[in-house]
Amino acid sequence: MTGRNVIPLEAIKIACQNCSLSALCLPMALTPEDVIRLDSIIKRNRPLHRGDHLYSEGEPFEKLRVVTTGSVKTYSTCDDGSERILGFHLPGELIGLDAIESNHHRCSAKALETTLVCDIPFDQLEKLSHQIPSLQHQLYRLLSREIGHETEILMLLGKKGADERLATFLISLSERFKSRGFSATDFFLSMSRYDIGNYLGLAVETISRIFTRFQEVGLIQVERKHVQLLNLALLKEMADGNHHKSRSHRGCQSK
Repeated sequence: MTGRNVIPLEAIKIACQNCSLSALCLPMALTPEDVIRLDSIIKRNRPLHRGDHLYSEGEPFEKLRVVTTGSVKTYSTCDDGSERILGFHLPGELIGLDAIESNHHRCSAKALETTLVCDIPFDQLEKLSHQIPSLQHQLYRLLSREIGHETEILMLLGKKGADERLATFLISLSERFKSRGFSATDFFLSMSRYDIGNYLGLAVETISRIFTRFQEVGLIQVERKHVQLLNLALLKEMADGNHHKSRSHRGCQSK
């Protein structure tokens, strides 16, 4: 994802029916005519640059966003002004679902790199979903996925050790990249190690130490933001909490 700093303007104008991400964010049951109807309410924006905000905490909720290129982080602001990272969003993922109930954004969203998003006005989407049952079902599915994701994060932060948290994070990215047609074992991290630590509830020094240890025992290869997963099976064991059963990982426990 990182390194794609130049996005041709014609890429912004790609219609839903020609978008490579349509299988991720559109219901499979939509007819071509319904896709055209949905496409008519979607606005495609010019590229956002690293650090640009999509929206800020407290702003009125008007539209959902779909990431089409690049990546975005969502975060809330603590009383002392520091950030609490809530999530990282990749192409094909919808942002802003958490604001539907309150009609205001509960967090901020910021581009981590050069990023494109599609805007979907929620009032128009709501009207259209009443006319297209499969679209309404897709909204329910996406809301359910959002709830499930929050539950997974609570479990991750509440029960898993530092090594397991980072392994789970890498496996999650691997699976998400794979579902988008990218390599499951070779990718770039658009987020900083500080942001990763913030998200996982770990100090940045701990994140750096675990990355180094994972590399030393042959689990991963890291060069700046470029990461290669060399032992996907063992990383999955670690994420599931089963790494203590593997002799090859005896030297990879958190201290």
